[in-house]
Amino acid sequence: MSRDRSRSRLRRRDRNALTAAALTALSLTVSGCVVVHGEREVLPAATRAEAAQALRQFTAAYNRADKAYDSSLDAGRVTGALGAIDAARLRAGHKNHPGGNPNHTPLKLTDAKFTIPKKAGWPRWFLADAHGNKGGDARWLLVFVRTGPGEPWRVAYLTLVAPGDVPKFRTDRGGWAEAVPADSSRFAVAPRDLSRAYAAYLQKGGKDFAPGPHTSGWRQLREKNAAKPGLATQYIDEPLTTGAYAPLALRTADGGALVFFTTHHFQKQTAARGASVPTPNQDVLALTKGEIKQSLTMEFVSNEVALDPAKGTGGVAVLGRVQGLTTAQGE
Repeated sequence: MSRDRSRSRLRRRDRNALTAAALTALSLTVSGCVVVHGEREVLPAATRAEAAQALRQFTAAYNRADKAYDSSLDAGRVTGALGAIDAARLRAGHKNHPGGNPNHTPLKLTDAKFTIPKKAGWPRWFLADAHGNKGGDARWLLVFVRTGPGEPWRVAYLTLVAPGDVPKFRTDRGGWAEAVPADSSRFAVAPRDLSRAYAAYLQKGGKDFAPGPHTSGWRQLREKNAAKPGLATQYIDEPLTTGAYAPLALRTADGGALVFFTTHHFQKQTAARGASVPTPNQDVLALTKGEIKQSLTMEFVSNEVALDPAKGTGGVAVLGRVQGLTTAQGE
């Protein structure tokens, strides 16, 4: 009997130890102390097959939404700057054409190339570079972002650039690219500061950015349109950097970085006494609140892609910019 009691005590002790171990493991998992899914391991953000599938899924959803003018049909495939621009475009289209887009032409993206960085943690992201059947010979640059396990790939940035402007990227022996930390000080402007620097440049000018249509050219166009007979136009520019609008950057082969970032813009047209604001098009009117009497304030979200060179080697070159009206206010 003594031997049986001893064995029974041992079995109870073993069961208690196993239970304690299980509870400890559970508590560690809940508290976030256990590393799962490779969150701290440096891994490719996606396989090339996964990237190709994500591009197909985005294109299919984008076409369904565009055909129906229904933002719910691609809401799960867009985020950030593109999400804001796309939702407003579809909202305006639906208001003007409740039955759907009478001019719908399906978007086709071919000759896709994928630049996939290795990184730890979330979000994970990659770049798709493809030729579209819209936009002439321009290359479509789409940045796909995934915020966690089980989440879908969403496009946060969409810009169009000339074919010769797409840089070569630094890659390892496996062909995986290198993500640039947002706070890196190795470049003309740290990626996290590009949105703020660009907004400041548009307001006051400066030497951070190289001349071009999206920098000096845009400033010149604004100056030309600022004062016309009977109409004054004011511009306000703001950085947009939080959450899904955070900048993303890839190391280029020449030691620079290709950076995607977002900015926020306001344009206010005010008519002089006895004059009126020019009547905007139907898409603008569809997004306008209030009555346009003497002024119209338009709000835009813009996403840019720029070559940020190594520090001391030149200014930032903005290669492409896609801007969309998100709302307007008449007064």
